[in-house]
Amino acid sequence: MSLQDHYPISCPFCTISTSYPASHSPIPNSPDPERISPQCHLLLSTPHVLAFLDILPIAPGHILLTTRNHYEKLADLHTPSEQSKEGSGEGGKEEGKETARQLGEWLPIVSAALVRATGIEDWNVVQNNGVRAAQVVPHVHFHLIPRYQEGRKEVANKGNVDVGMLKSWRMFGRGAREELDDDEGVDLARVLRESLRTVIGEETREGGKSRL
Repeated sequence: MSLQDHYPISCPFCTISTSYPASHSPIPNSPDPERISPQCHLLLSTPHVLAFLDILPIAPGHILLTTRNHYEKLADLHTPSEQSKEGSGEGGKEEGKETARQLGEWLPIVSAALVRATGIEDWNVVQNNGVRAAQVVPHVHFHLIPRYQEGRKEVANKGNVDVGMLKSWRMFGRGAREELDDDEGVDLARVLRESLRTVIGEETREGGKSRL
């Protein structure tokens, strides 16, 4: 069975997973965002998890952290549903447990990189399960959403971005979400990848295991 057979064709996150395989370093150097359409601005790629910019961001720097294999809902990492079994690989329950561990390990690291790159003090970490819970893509993922102070914020050297409407109450289903500008996505992803490298480097210098 080929790698592609593990992933539902209709799942956009599985398309990203197959298009950007894991490499020796979890932080890709210069991933080509035009490898798929719409573009993917990749930040993190490991054998178990990926992170990339949301193409319909609630705020500049909105990140998605997801599983490489296909799991529809969070509980499927423990006991895969029939839909998840089709794309969760051959490792079964042990694969799910390791993926869950990796999600927990990378969430604070990606959060720290987001804080460093954007200068925010507050952010949401949101994970939805099912249509009634506002899950749009049926593939486990976490939203990391920066919350800026009201006013204007310079992001990724692209000038001031109006974030006056991005108040703390704004969440899924409230107000329009504009598509991520491709050029802005390239610059912002580069800044976030560099921030990830810095956070990981600091962890290593403090005696942690090198992830790079």
